[in-house]
Amino acid sequence: MDIRKVKKLIELLEESGVAEIEIKEGEESVRISRYSGNPPPVTHYVQAPMPAAAPAAPAPAPAAAHSGGRATAPVADEGPNPETTVTAPMVGTFYSAPAPGAKAFVEIGEEVKVGQTLCIIEAMKMMNQIESDKAGRVASVLVKNGEPVEFGQPLFVIE
Repeated sequence: MDIRKVKKLIELLEESGVAEIEIKEGEESVRISRYSGNPPPVTHYVQAPMPAAAPAAPAPAPAAAHSGGRATAPVADEGPNPETTVTAPMVGTFYSAPAPGAKAFVEIGEEVKVGQTLCIIEAMKMMNQIESDKAGRVASVLVKNGEPVEFGQPLFVIE
């Protein structure tokens, strides 16, 4: 890729106010990110409450046992209560501390406040601080340091 093109891309990036751009030409690619010396802005995600589902009529047990020889198992608990769970707002790698060997942001049993940093999720080489959207006590940490996480995956239970 021509250095003049890269310089022109940098100028366009500065003029437009865009924070990052990636361009691919054939097998070559370049990614340009603006870094002002301040940490990158943190995007806050709020999970909307789930609408209450209408209760379904329970099926009689004998009918389930005689339906083609397959019995239906009772529905298992969906996991932690969404009202007390902090979920991953993005796909990435979970880090419990700001650096290797450093003290974790939060420990089980610790009281947290709204806006307190709980962890970091690294996504596309960007370190994103995940902040608590609720106050309470950390009941459990559901992910181990360095594990990959999916969007919406429960990370913490805060009571």
